[in-house]
Amino acid sequence: MTPRAVGIWKSVHTWTSLVCTLFLFVLCLTGLPLIFQEDLDRAFGQRAVPDQAPVSAPLLPVDQLIAIARAERPNEVVRFATKVDDAPLWNMEMGTSIDSMKLTSLVTIDARTGKIMRVGQRLRSPVIQFIKDLHTELLLSQPGELFLCAIGLCFLAAIASGVVVYGPFMRRLDFGTVRAARAPRLKWLDLHNLTGIAVTLWLLVVGVTGVINTLSKQVANRWMRTELAEMIGPWRNAPPLDKVIPAQLAIETALRAAPGMEVATVAMPGSMFAGRHHYNVFLSGNEPLTSKLIMPVLINAADGTLTEKRSLPLYAQVLFLSKPLHFGDYGGMPLKIIWALLDLITLIVLGSGLYLWAAQRWPSRARSAVAVEQTLIPQPVEHRP
Repeated sequence: MTPRAVGIWKSVHTWTSLVCTLFLFVLCLTGLPLIFQEDLDRAFGQRAVPDQAPVSAPLLPVDQLIAIARAERPNEVVRFATKVDDAPLWNMEMGTSIDSMKLTSLVTIDARTGKIMRVGQRLRSPVIQFIKDLHTELLLSQPGELFLCAIGLCFLAAIASGVVVYGPFMRRLDFGTVRAARAPRLKWLDLHNLTGIAVTLWLLVVGVTGVINTLSKQVANRWMRTELAEMIGPWRNAPPLDKVIPAQLAIETALRAAPGMEVATVAMPGSMFAGRHHYNVFLSGNEPLTSKLIMPVLINAADGTLTEKRSLPLYAQVLFLSKPLHFGDYGGMPLKIIWALLDLITLIVLGSGLYLWAAQRWPSRARSAVAVEQTLIPQPVEHRP
């Protein structure tokens, strides 16, 4: 690579890094507790705990759980019923009307005893929810998500340009060299490059999945406008139903249509993910990877027959896979710990890069010492953020 090309790539790396560094500090600091968000909620008593009942106790029909939730919140209706992973619990997501876009309350019920275990507006504790909102949208709702999407793309450009200029920088140094005996700026330059290249793959994974996650609302809206609209299209002008079948029958029909899968969520007739004439039963696999993938199964709410089942389009599948991967939610606590350590290393990369830029921008004694040293000893091409 010519010196001119290296200089261009270094400029790209410097300015893309500077644009996103402050926001990446916020994302790394807020992302650290979110890696353990479920564990923290459980530790602070925010997560509903199943009632004391025999593990083998039979589960109540979903319709009975829906009736319990409606009795608890008489002025609200159940829009979605969601099964809690690895627990005999169901979350009833309530709204002021069946077609409401806003969640008003969440009623968690033990499916073995019918006991209400928790009533609230969020799954998360207030502190964790605040941190999550700050991490995902900067407390700015959808504009914040789109802004973070742009920051994420800038971050990916910084990673790519950093990898490109790393090669010329390391021509005269062995991998892993940190010139600790030299001036502070050289030491931090070596540390910045070493830690940056060491976590490059992880940074790419987190950066790409983060960008994808910022587009979750756009993905959902596109799926509703295209796939769901096509599935319920023949019923668009049909008269409203006077009576619908029990939700439990819709679940059983969906499970028969997709053996080996489990219920994730049931969208009630009239809700935004089902249409007025159907239940939409979202099924998931029973393996660690396939459990993150969702298959919608449309069940006719008038007679309980299968209308259609289809896999989600690729863009939606990528979203469902990227959400847990972004927080290391695939390998239990060991992977979460690894994710946390990599997050801390990233903070070192960001801090050292900011220091190097400041040292270059505002010369100091340390900067002058480096300049004197470089006149005496040939130095490799420096990689500055």
